[in-house]
Amino acid sequence: MKLPFTTLEWIGPATTGHLRLIDQTKLPNESTYIDCKTVQEVWDAIKRLSVRGAPAIGIAAAYGCVIGAQQSLAAFEQNADHLATSRPTAVNLFWAIDQMKKVEPRTPENLLAHAVQIHNDDRDMCNAIGNHGFKIIEQLAATANASTDPSNHSGIGILTHCNAGALATGGIGTATAPMYVAHQHDLKFNVFADETRPLLQGSRLTAYELAAAGIDVTIICDDMAAQVMRENRISMIITGADRIAANGDAANKIGTYNLAVLANYHNIPFYIAAPSSTFDMNIPDGSHIPIEQRGSDEITQGFGSRTAPPDELGAKTYCPAFDVTPAELITAIITERGLINPVTPAQVLATLNNLRFTPPA
Repeated sequence: MKLPFTTLEWIGPATTGHLRLIDQTKLPNESTYIDCKTVQEVWDAIKRLSVRGAPAIGIAAAYGCVIGAQQSLAAFEQNADHLATSRPTAVNLFWAIDQMKKVEPRTPENLLAHAVQIHNDDRDMCNAIGNHGFKIIEQLAATANASTDPSNHSGIGILTHCNAGALATGGIGTATAPMYVAHQHDLKFNVFADETRPLLQGSRLTAYELAAAGIDVTIICDDMAAQVMRENRISMIITGADRIAANGDAANKIGTYNLAVLANYHNIPFYIAAPSSTFDMNIPDGSHIPIEQRGSDEITQGFGSRTAPPDELGAKTYCPAFDVTPAELITAIITERGLINPVTPAQVLATLNNLRFTPPA
């Protein structure tokens, strides 16, 4: 599958090369690439969401560690720790940095080889998630085709939130991976992409990459989801995750929890798709997941146009970037080695113990 963009890549040799990534803040209007040649430039790109999505953030941080070694092997730990301060919620960031700290001997060449391995592993995990998730879509399609219910719209509808696609990973995405595989198998389905306020990752990014791949995609505002479910247009919901606790509680872009509650009411299966690097077995449940708070400008004047009263009038904002979906609302978590179903602490642990990719300790 060929997409009209490269999310991120390493350019040049280990000792003098750099990280190149597409600036996702400019999509879909401009395909602008950023060359990050210092640790601070990588940090800035992660912080301002030029690169985003938990797996992609982890990969970018791994390449950032290589750049840190170029600048000073003595300051490697300090540079790596600085990268870890860029965003607090996505555990892949800390996982990747921890993996890079374990590389010995700590030369730019060895570090680059390990960063490339992290990148390649993520691509493989995306493909595996896609193959496991495809079976769910295939089964739903068979059920929909056999249905005689006149309210059941032709084909199946898949609702997703934010962007957990190729732009968020080193491969074909997590939540979108089953869609890409289903498309390659010529299955007929329609994706409903939540706009995803306030930064519109669903309409700007998910709709962009799915449409570019030839997948049938319909953009809806976040507050239309309940009505679309009520109209029987949704067969399943699938999102990504930025951190999953040991009990299966999953943090994802703000608004995901809303969808899980609505899905439960409408008896629609709700899936999380995530690689093993997104699990944080150090925390027992979602109440321990740190939730990033974003600036008020993202609500009051997103993309440069003011949509709220001037600051001097005193209207306040509250802008958490993520929410946590309780495990009991998740039908299953799709990993690179199959489904965690039911989503319980024991099943999470059993599945992770069977993964060839090492989860966070």
